[in-house]
Amino acid sequence: MKAPRMLWAMPYLPWPTTSGGKLRQFHLLRCLADRGYRITLLVQSKTLLDDEARNQLAPLVERLIVLPRRPLKHPRTLTSVLFSRYPLLVCVNGFAPDLEARFEALLDEPWDIVQIEHSYALEPYIAALARRGQAFVLSEHNLESGLSAATYQRLPPLLRPLARIDRERYRRWERNALVNATEVIALTEGDAESFRAISGRRAHLVVNGADTRAALGLQPDHASQRVLFVGNFEYAPNLEAVAFALDEILPRVWQALPQARFAVCGYKLPAEWERRWPDPRIEWRGFVADLRTVQRESSVFLAPLRQGGGSKLKVLEALAAGLPLVSTAQGVSGLGVHDHEHYLAGESANQLATATIDLLQSRELAQRIGAAGRRYVREHHSWEHAANQLEQVHQTLKSCA
Repeated sequence: MKAPRMLWAMPYLPWPTTSGGKLRQFHLLRCLADRGYRITLLVQSKTLLDDEARNQLAPLVERLIVLPRRPLKHPRTLTSVLFSRYPLLVCVNGFAPDLEARFEALLDEPWDIVQIEHSYALEPYIAALARRGQAFVLSEHNLESGLSAATYQRLPPLLRPLARIDRERYRRWERNALVNATEVIALTEGDAESFRAISGRRAHLVVNGADTRAALGLQPDHASQRVLFVGNFEYAPNLEAVAFALDEILPRVWQALPQARFAVCGYKLPAEWERRWPDPRIEWRGFVADLRTVQRESSVFLAPLRQGGGSKLKVLEALAAGLPLVSTAQGVSGLGVHDHEHYLAGESANQLATATIDLLQSRELAQRIGAAGRRYVREHHSWEHAANQLEQVHQTLKSCA
């Protein structure tokens, strides 16, 4: 069988895996490379391609093309935000002449698959795709017009009317992107339904995953009494989740279990947090390249998320590692897990604290919940399973071309 030629465009380097999106792209890239795909990876990145990223990515692709993204406060971006009809995220990632020219030249080559990640990254490509009549897949990771609410809430009150305007702009752009794509990928059934409602067209499901092979044999340390949270702290819902945990949940846990610890891991950990919450039982770990090191030192994974969208890779990775999970409904959104079977549920600080205490006090309960969560991920959310779904979308695209 002839190896598929794929042009894959992303608005960030998928290494290091400092966010859920990057982690997803890296593992899907790895899986498709293992299956013989001949991939040209076109990236517009705000960070430079260093030797570590090149060494990780180059073996997976035929060509790695990385163009710099201009700074956030560049005049072109600010002008576009003020005077164009496009939303902020599109202005940040769009209006990139060098990227447009490189993509146009690449379309002179024959491709079996063209895939674009995120509607907010589509602007530099959409005109060339339309001119060429090129079929393409749009992989949309969230309902972006709804997800932006968490970021807008952090703006000063004076700027919030502008945020409402920007959200309306994104709704228009989102519909345009979904309608113009040949095939659309969603990460959850809920998002797939939302995309269908917006565009009137189907969306394919390609789930988020976890590296179930790497997690084999990994066992949490119940005796450590360590509660773990992981997140990318450039993402507003993770900032809110940590504040909720440390202001309201952990103080209740410490009343019952004063020896419990709270480990916070993730990219761009705010330096001021250590001053805001100086309790020595809090461990500010920052970005951890191999999460298995901290997963095997932890007893419980806490996901007190109240905002956001999609399915949470940090939750899937915790489940794959056998860590018993305490979560809000938002933390397990998009997953087919059930309270008291795969995790313990809560919405209020008191409910989440009680569930955490129960798992820290009962090894038997923790082991039962952890084992069920691990089975669920192994059966439904391995990266190999996600890659199978993605290949089915690619077959559909090729039949449309």
